Amino acid sequence: MSQINEILDNIKLPQIMKVSQTFDNTKLDDVEGDLNQKLIDKNIKDKIKQGMKIAITGGSRGISSYKELMKTIVSFVKKCGATPFIVPSMGSHGGGTSEGQENMLKKLGITKESVGCEIISSMDVVEVGRTSKDLPVYIDKNAANADGIILLNRVKLHTSFRGKYESGLIKMMAIGLAKRKGADMTHFLRYENMAENLVEVGKIALNNLNIICGVASIENGYNEVADLFVLHKDEILQEEPKILEKSKRLMPRIYLDDIDVLIVNEIGKNISGTGVDTNIVGRFHTNAASGGPNTVKLGFLDISEKSGGNGNGMGLADFVSKKFFRKIDFESTYINAITSTEPNSVKLPLVLDNDKYVFQGCVKLCGVKNIQDIKLVIINNTKELDEIYMSKSAFENTVDKSKVKKESELFDIPFDDEGNLDLYR
Repeated sequence: MSQINEILDNIKLPQIMKVSQTFDNTKLDDVEGDLNQKLIDKNIKDKIKQGMKIAITGGSRGISSYKELMKTIVSFVKKCGATPFIVPSMGSHGGGTSEGQENMLKKLGITKESVGCEIISSMDVVEVGRTSKDLPVYIDKNAANADGIILLNRVKLHTSFRGKYESGLIKMMAIGLAKRKGADMTHFLRYENMAENLVEVGKIALNNLNIICGVASIENGYNEVADLFVLHKDEILQEEPKILEKSKRLMPRIYLDDIDVLIVNEIGKNISGTGVDTNIVGRFHTNAASGGPNTVKLGFLDISEKSGGNGNGMGLADFVSKKFFRKIDFESTYINAITSTEPNSVKLPLVLDNDKYVFQGCVKLCGVKNIQDIKLVIINNTKELDEIYMSKSAFENTVDKSKVKKESELFDIPFDDEGNLDLYR
């Protein structure tokens, strides 16, 4: 790469400053107490009988207070005299294997020891119905054979499509609980038809499974639980769209409409299904979603440890580092893309020797001649946006000055001796 490095070595980078961003900070002070009370208030105990076996869904996202939410549900089921168990419910994630999915839960803090019940992981499914287009609807075999299912998931804007239902309880049934085989069927008609297909598959699952209740969380811009909802089976279709709208109003953002260079320190499945929240970075791998800032050049530096090498989302970037490339588990990443029917999310960007060259590559190609005019932003990941870094021009062009605050003077972007970013260690 000596010729490429020689070209980029002379590219100067703008200085940056630390910036704090503020968002709606609505939150629950006692997540466990609030959820327990809502389970009581909704009379969920009346649906759980002595000796029943109750499956609880365990997704692959880094949900805020995930362990506390799971422990509370497990404890509640036990107090009702039933036996809870967790079913990894993450479609094709974790490499599409039972061991990989259980390991993903472990990385998120969900284990038998931490939450108090067994985790039964299998990729076996049973067919519970067929859609109007004659696509089979599959559900995890252990969950389908249980005496009841409790759905647990966060509700938020999806990264790949728009609809009445996006990430939430319906998606947990149609894709998460469906395992790799069912997720493949739900995605079969591509993201352009996902909103319609998701609802039909979700309705069939609702009608054919003993859903005890759904537990939905929404989060504020600081990754804290803003509210919790316990829904009876017959409330899910009606109430989830309302919860989604509340979630949208709490979403964080980067307070810029136009970004010349955006650098993301880490991406991963624990952060977003597409590695990064596409709504934050303004890059999308499907035609079924849009929004966010106009980002001219985008660079990714690393894959989170909890992602297990799944580099889904890397196709959104213009450049990645060799550090990033070396961590890619291509089988896990490609299974994810093949299941979702969208290979754009895993196409390999230009791979450069280190983080500094990623910065320099993005700056060289961003189309801004004067270094002082480059609107450059650095974020750790798309879940942590309260403290970020901006160039002077980026800060001066923020769209809501009341929501951003300068926390330091300008300084050179720090790199270690190997040319890797030295901001998040």
